[in-house]
Amino acid sequence: MTKQQGFVLWMTGLSGAGKTTIALELLDQLAGRNLRLERLDGDVVRESLTRDLGFSKEDRTKNIERITFVAKLLSRNGVGCVCSFISPYQSIRDDVRANTTNFLEVFVDAPLDVVIDRDVKGLYKKALAGEIPNFTGISDPFEAPENPDIHVRTDKQTVEESAAFIIGELEKRGLIPVAELA
Repeated sequence: MTKQQGFVLWMTGLSGAGKTTIALELLDQLAGRNLRLERLDGDVVRESLTRDLGFSKEDRTKNIERITFVAKLLSRNGVGCVCSFISPYQSIRDDVRANTTNFLEVFVDAPLDVVIDRDVKGLYKKALAGEIPNFTGISDPFEAPENPDIHVRTDKQTVEESAAFIIGELEKRGLIPVAELA
């Protein structure tokens, strides 16, 4: 049986694409498998570790640098780190890959019109009205991964299907043991 390895599952995508929702479902599906897992999420991290940062390109870079340090420590010590961050710039995601153990870039993909329709916080409406500067996908770019390690389409898959697909990839790559059939 394969032993768990440390890894960084880095979920990137537009606001509203489903990163946090899939991360929570993923952890729910993995519950009871005796794995060492931690979840780092954009909204949660900004309430504590990076509360002093805004949304300028420089602050976004500092935000990811701090998160990368935490993910680096966790992953090199055998913990699976499930990270949910917009992280709009490919160069920053490449830096995370270079500085962490067993990095997997997961593109949580949904078209802009779909995430605008899902917008429960009203952020896209405000960004489109010019009330929120530097809003990813509207007034600031999102560089979609060209070759993500894992690609889920939340406009075509359910949350459960996306999470199960990601778990299958973790098992296939030997990062977590394959679930034993009951």
